[in-house]
Amino acid sequence: MKFYMPTKIFSEKNCIARHSEELATLGSHALIITGKNSSRLNGSLDDVINALNKHSVTYTIFDRTEENPSVETVMAARDTGIQCGADLVIGIGGGSPIDAAKAAALMIKNSDKPWGFLYETSPAEALPMVAVPTTCGTGSEATGVSVLTRHDMRTKLSVKHKVFPEIALIDGRYLLSAPTDILANTAIDALSHLIESAVSTLADTYSDMTVFPGLELWAKCRPFIEGTRQLDEDAAQSLMDTAALAGMSIAQTGTAIPHSLSYMLTYEAGVPHGAAVGAFLAKYLKYVDSDRQKAILNAVGFTDTAELGRFISSLAPISADRKILERSAASVLANKAKLSLCPYPVTESIMTDIIDI
Repeated sequence: MKFYMPTKIFSEKNCIARHSEELATLGSHALIITGKNSSRLNGSLDDVINALNKHSVTYTIFDRTEENPSVETVMAARDTGIQCGADLVIGIGGGSPIDAAKAAALMIKNSDKPWGFLYETSPAEALPMVAVPTTCGTGSEATGVSVLTRHDMRTKLSVKHKVFPEIALIDGRYLLSAPTDILANTAIDALSHLIESAVSTLADTYSDMTVFPGLELWAKCRPFIEGTRQLDEDAAQSLMDTAALAGMSIAQTGTAIPHSLSYMLTYEAGVPHGAAVGAFLAKYLKYVDSDRQKAILNAVGFTDTAELGRFISSLAPISADRKILERSAASVLANKAKLSLCPYPVTESIMTDIIDI
C-alpha cells in the first residue's frame, strides 16, 4: 500500500488571511492565474492580493484562463511569468485555473523547453504553486494532475509531470456565489472521483481512508447539491472538503473510464466536464462486484445504480451525438493502461451499455 499527499491543506473560513505569512514565504513575485470574472466576484482574488500586499510580495495577474484550458493558454501564462520574473504561481478558481497554474509553474521553471515538454516523462521541477479552489469538483488542489486541452488532438490530455500545490487554501465562502449549474456539475465531478477511485484496481485501505469519508460527506451535502436546501457557509465548506477528499483519492488511484469517455464529449460537443463524466458513472458502477458496489451506494445514499443514474441525469442532463460516443468508446477500448484500472473486463457489449446515455 502507499499514500502520497505532499500538499499542506488549510480548510477554514478566512484561511488566506490566516495563513498569509506561510503563503508569503514561497516567493517574492507571484503570477496569479485565474479566470475572467468569478474570482473577482467571489472575493478570492482580493483576499489573495491583500495577503500578498500585507507581506510585500509583488504580483502579476493572468486572467485569460478559459474553461478546459489549452496548452496555448499555458504557454501564454508561461511567457507572462517569465517577463514579470515570477518565482511563485497561484491558481485561483475551479480546476481550469488551478490546472493551468500547475502547468505554467512547470514551464516557467523549465523556460528553455517547448510546449511538448509537458508531455515528456523526464524528471523536472516546477516553481512553488499554491491552489485556491472556488468550486467543489475537480479536487485539483489535492492532486499533482493537470489536464489540458490539446487542440491538435481534439481532446483533453493529462500532463505527464506531477505538480502538487505546496499549499491549498480552502474557504467555502467562495462557493456561495456559484451558479446552481456550476455547483451541480462540479459536485458530480467530485462524486465521480470518489467512485472511480473506490473501484479502481489500485484502491487499497489507504485510498479508502479518503474515499468513504468523502462519499459520506457528499451524501450529507446532497440536499444542497439538488437545491432542496439553501447553501450556507457550513454546507459550502463541507462541499469543498468533499472535493478535496476526492482529489486526495484520485491522487492515489487516478481516474478511470468515465473520465476518459468524457474528454471527447467535452471537446466535440461542449458538454460541461462534470456532466460529461457523470453521464457514464452509474453504468460504470453497475458492473462492479456486488459487495463493493453496495458499500459505495450505501455510503453515498442510493439504493442502486439506476437511482444514481436518474439523480445525475436530473441534475445535469446531456445529449450527445452517437458518433461522438462511439469514437470515444473506441479510443478508450484501445487504451490498455486506462482499462487496467477497471476492476472487471470491459467488453464491447459492456462499453456499448456504458455509453448508452
